Amino acid sequence: MMVKQERAARTRQALIRSAAEVFAEQGFARASVSAISLRAGVSNGALHFHFASKGALADAVQQEAVGAMRRMTASAEAVGGPLQAVVEATHGLVRQLGEDAVLRAGFSLCGRPEGGPGPADAARGASPRREWQTWVEEMLGRAEAEALLAHGVSPRGAAEAIVAATVGFEVLGGQDRSWLDAGTVTRFWELMLPPLSAPR
Repeated sequence: MMVKQERAARTRQALIRSAAEVFAEQGFARASVSAISLRAGVSNGALHFHFASKGALADAVQQEAVGAMRRMTASAEAVGGPLQAVVEATHGLVRQLGEDAVLRAGFSLCGRPEGGPGPADAARGASPRREWQTWVEEMLGRAEAEALLAHGVSPRGAAEAIVAATVGFEVLGGQDRSWLDAGTVTRFWELMLPPLSAPR
């Protein structure tokens, strides 16, 4: 029984990883269930045993991406204060968007016109982009409370600019990987950090 459960869990993870890779390469609309099952090395029937539809697979990819996002931001928080955490997490996010197909697909699936997450996922707010924005806003709120933000800087307004930039890196990086380079993020923060942070 335990062996079957472990095999089923491995198959499910293989399908999620394969779906993420196919979604990242082809987009949600063009990706086929057959291509996903072939890449995972399983039959279409095995895929449908675990996931009722391509949309359900997309929701699972987004859930995995949210988990990866939470681990990454938790690691960044351990580095230092809230502003430093945001800088570190931005670097970590852009790096992982270049390396991790699950996170990359999770981000791109947030805007799929074919339909958003399923009803259960929508209720939980399971979206890596939403998760990222909520975390950045929380960190900048802490920075404001600790008098780390420059006078007149709105945590929400600053968070919107940071999230817009990182989502832009993700979209542009799909065509040109140089947008996902650490130097690109460093130059962004060289421009962003001086007007954002208190002069101390």
